[in-house]
Amino acid sequence: MEWWEALVVFLAGVWAGTINTVVGSGTLVTFPVLVALGYSPVTATTSNAIGLAPGTISGAIGYRHELTGQGRRVARYAVPSALGAVCGTVLLLSLPPNAFETVVPVLVGLAVVLVIIQPRVSLWVARRREAGKGGGSRDGLVLFLIFLVGIYGGYFTAAQGVMLMAFMGMLLTDPLQRLNGIKNVLAAVVNVVAGIVYAFIAPVSWPVVALLAVGSTLGGQLGAKIGRRLPAPVLRGVIVVVGIAAIVQLVVNG
Repeated sequence: MEWWEALVVFLAGVWAGTINTVVGSGTLVTFPVLVALGYSPVTATTSNAIGLAPGTISGAIGYRHELTGQGRRVARYAVPSALGAVCGTVLLLSLPPNAFETVVPVLVGLAVVLVIIQPRVSLWVARRREAGKGGGSRDGLVLFLIFLVGIYGGYFTAAQGVMLMAFMGMLLTDPLQRLNGIKNVLAAVVNVVAGIVYAFIAPVSWPVVALLAVGSTLGGQLGAKIGRRLPAPVLRGVIVVVGIAAIVQLVVNG
């Protein structure tokens, strides 16, 4: 790896860690960067899962104040996240590589769409709450959806945070910042579980992992401290542009 490639991967890790903490979808930054540098989609995904795990943990720690008093609920939600992550990693490692390369552009496209519609979803949720139509407990449905997102996150991590925030905002009545704290913990669980599996039985680039780990850890703290002050449209615009670039890159290479 050339020095400039290492610098690009590190900076991508910082940016991804920041975006993951504030919005989610940091993988839409790091994944296309790694693919553009010549790594296969599978290696890029596995290295991402391991390398960004410290960043998601860092972001969750940064949101510790929003997590106060939610220990039991977070622990309960972490179980389906972990189980889903295991299922997702099994899918990634058992399906043929060409199947992953076929599905990834679709998944990236889905992630981009979710990022684009997130403001409308948030506005709809806010209006429902003002009208007294916010979700109740609905724990069973919440746990099931967390499990499904865990599967998706174990297979391909992009936009799992957006997915979590979308449905938790619809089904739970907590303030969105408290939900964002939960989202960061659940994303950390998925990345850690998937990363542990990948570390032992999947193709991984350890130099990439090290650079992403350091960068995303720094980014996680930046995201927790100043990320919420950054203009959301700017962050969202960057994610959409990078996501579209990733789709083009994957389709051309495919």
